[in-house]
Amino acid sequence: MKEEFAGLTDILETLISRGESISVAESLTGGGLAQALTSLPGSSQIFRGSVTAYQNEIKSALLQIPEELITEFGAVSEEVAAAMAHGIKDLMGSTWSISTTGVAGPGPVEGVPAGTVWVAIDGPISQTLQLELSGTREIVRNATIAGAIAAFARILKTL
Repeated sequence: MKEEFAGLTDILETLISRGESISVAESLTGGGLAQALTSLPGSSQIFRGSVTAYQNEIKSALLQIPEELITEFGAVSEEVAAAMAHGIKDLMGSTWSISTTGVAGPGPVEGVPAGTVWVAIDGPISQTLQLELSGTREIVRNATIAGAIAAFARILKTL
């Protein structure tokens, strides 16, 4: 099967061989990251589940992110991305998790420019990365998914 996003096969094979699992919490990608991770045969062996937490109250209720954290730093922040990744990992009981939060555009949200994105990975190694993207909503969302997958694939290679 042809990969839509580079690194998916490596992620699948590595997690299966290690007996590890992954879950995702998404905001701006709206389920696209979960779709990508489950696009290959065998993904049911490693994918635990996902939450698309588009609204802040869902981030708080399902992912256990304190409302104060969202108020202090904003939904599009490194702190909230890390909390989303930690929250979904705990909720799903997975080895790893990835979260995405950002502004896909076309305009800014709460003063945050379109194209501002945070991705967080939580697991044996945890990392956050900020992306500054440009283009249409679709371009920003797809670039976020591609960036999250590439970052996670690189992390797995270091272990």
